[in-house]
Amino acid sequence: MLASEMESMQRKQDLPQKDCVQCQRPFTWRKKWARCWGEVRYCSERCRREAKQSNAPRRQMHEHHD
Repeated sequence: MLASEMESMQRKQDLPQKDCVQCQRPFTWRKKWARCWGEVRYCSERCRREAKQSNAPRRQMHEHHD
């Protein structure tokens, strides 16, 4: 590895962290979130889907009276 590559790399513990709004666990910055880190709220697709389902209005079952 070149010296210039070593200088640009960060150790994982030095990367920014946030807490997931769904599971409350800490998660670390990922390169794919570089442009939108300020908007990232969930640690995973699973947490995003679960939050979306829990916030969606639930259909109520109606009883039929004859």
